[in-house]
Amino acid sequence: MTASAVAGDTRTAPILLVADPDAVLIRQLSAALQAEGVDVTGVPDGAQALIQAGALRPDAVLISASLPIVGPVDFVRAVRHARAVPVLLGIDFGSDAAQALQALEAGATACVARPYRVPELLPLVHAAFRRQDTHRIVLTIGDVELDVTAYQVKVGGRIVHLPLREFELLHYLMRNADRTVTREQIMRNVWHSADGMSTNTIAVHVKRLRARLGDVEDAMIQTVRGVGYRLVSS
Repeated sequence: MTASAVAGDTRTAPILLVADPDAVLIRQLSAALQAEGVDVTGVPDGAQALIQAGALRPDAVLISASLPIVGPVDFVRAVRHARAVPVLLGIDFGSDAAQALQALEAGATACVARPYRVPELLPLVHAAFRRQDTHRIVLTIGDVELDVTAYQVKVGGRIVHLPLREFELLHYLMRNADRTVTREQIMRNVWHSADGMSTNTIAVHVKRLRARLGDVEDAMIQTVRGVGYRLVSS
């Protein structure tokens, strides 16, 4: 595995782009986040959000699952073709779970509750901002390149869109290349949980990750029966 650091941005405050058809919600959220030192720009639809995503180069984007004109799935796909900005999807209670899943599959970073809660959003926004620090960390194993700062994965030079959990899983495995990591270690370091989660959940995410990386023979991410997994570097 190789790792490299690349000079990057030096902005002192995170920029969040919020796309939501509810103007009152945007105003309330903007006031609350700006009081916490976050620069917020709000737009009412997906078309304007695409324009501002290119012009502002925000650290993160928050979009409503009910985004008009350009819907959330199409928005995520369009943004992912341009850059690897984290996209948070605002989900109302009782909303269409299938649409949320489609957005996550398209490359959305995470789902958050709508109406939005500042304590839930702040850690995500600041984490995105920290990834824009003055040094980009890039891990490379074979033809897989993981850019920790830009939140981007490439396989053979081609961008591969990973949902948040799969990105974190790959990051953890790459940091521990050629070492067997147990399912318990993965639970603690990727899911941040010591118990209460089926090991089948990990197996499903590993299977999806292999498919996205083109690891059809399980040659890169190997299963260590009864123990866990090992990502091999050669």
